[in-house]
Amino acid sequence: MTKTASLRTARPVAAEPMASLKGLLLEWLPQQRWFAGKDRPVTDLRLLSMTELHPGCLHLLVHAEHTGPATPGASRPGDCYQLLLGARRELPPRLAEAFIGRAGTGPLAGMAVYDALREPRSAALLLDRLRHPGTTGPLSFERDTSVCLPAGLAPRLLAAEQSNTSLVYGDQYILKVFRRIQPGINPDWEVPWALARTGCTRVPAPTAWFRTSQPFEATLGVLQPFLPSATDGWTLGLNALAAENDFSREAHALGLATAEVHQALAAAFPRGPLGPEAAPQKGRLAQEMTERLHDTARAVPDLRPYVPGLSAAFASLEADRPAQRIHGDLHLGQVLRAGSRWFVIDFEGEPSRPLAERRSVHSPVRDVAGMLRSFDYAARTRRPWHPEWARQCREAYCAGYARGSGWDPRDEPGVLRAYETDRAVYEVLYEAKHRPDWLPVPMAAIRRLAVLGG
Repeated sequence: MTKTASLRTARPVAAEPMASLKGLLLEWLPQQRWFAGKDRPVTDLRLLSMTELHPGCLHLLVHAEHTGPATPGASRPGDCYQLLLGARRELPPRLAEAFIGRAGTGPLAGMAVYDALREPRSAALLLDRLRHPGTTGPLSFERDTSVCLPAGLAPRLLAAEQSNTSLVYGDQYILKVFRRIQPGINPDWEVPWALARTGCTRVPAPTAWFRTSQPFEATLGVLQPFLPSATDGWTLGLNALAAENDFSREAHALGLATAEVHQALAAAFPRGPLGPEAAPQKGRLAQEMTERLHDTARAVPDLRPYVPGLSAAFASLEADRPAQRIHGDLHLGQVLRAGSRWFVIDFEGEPSRPLAERRSVHSPVRDVAGMLRSFDYAARTRRPWHPEWARQCREAYCAGYARGSGWDPRDEPGVLRAYETDRAVYEVLYEAKHRPDWLPVPMAAIRRLAVLGG
């Protein structure tokens, strides 16, 4: 892959603007959907990198410090976040939702500070940087030059809740800007790029991306083709439930698509051990699942009565598939259906887990269990609950997966139960932190799985 001539290298902006920004960001950051430390008060905000992308638009990497363990690769407790900020004397009404605050001190005193990703001009200039590979300070903009990337595509911000920020350009491309940044290669670029090299067409291939070299090497964002006619699996499932329609045919096709992606992943990346060599890994996996269970039970008292039964599910973890790269956070919201074809997106993995873990090999059963839990989630959004709808989807999905992979997850019930239990425990902690009203959904699965595991 070749690049065009480099852009001029910009000198990183001096740190003085933080005198204007720190107070505003300390209040604004914890309110954002993608901020990971909502349960831990922010004690300080440190500037890691600041670069002027264009006049009036700053690219920042900041470290939000708070109590608790340090993020892997960080020297202090907290997380690194990517921000694109604009500053104007007066903010037009169309940017009201982007407003962060008015700086009272420092070099930006009196200026209105705002989220520049919500400003069409800054969003358009960001795409232009990706069209013309090169460097700006510590930032590097790159692309697949074999793909024609048109100019002048109008940007719009996706409003859906997510752990990152996504911009759609002319309904042709979607740019995911990662917010919580960890050192290393983000799998949401790494995996689709590798799958494209295998000829897998179930995953949109990266067209362009940008990264940083300071304060560490990290992926910052990735541009991929946008599927304007596609609908996510969660919406399709809820629509089927509302219309009281069967969803098993779609679930079967989704299982087949998942198997195809798993096979492509196994071909693109090295796999883990098979046979006796896998036994120590199995023991460590059961221990890790048990530790997550006990940690979650300490944080969520409702879980405590079910710990013995759930622990038994982990203790009886049976022989498993050889480990390989997987999706890592597969559910109905991570798949798209365009026409009669399913596509798989968002390979970043569970954002709360360390990047090294998300880039490591795991059992493909983990992805299967995540999708099975998603069918249950969808069924429980309707009252009265539709357990038969969820059961039919689960069976059809596993049957489709078996057709595509040559092995049926239902033939290893102990393994499937352990991974489904681990996923439900994760859901309990997530809902308790972020959506307490949803906590009854994973707790219903916990009660069922505790009985099965006991």
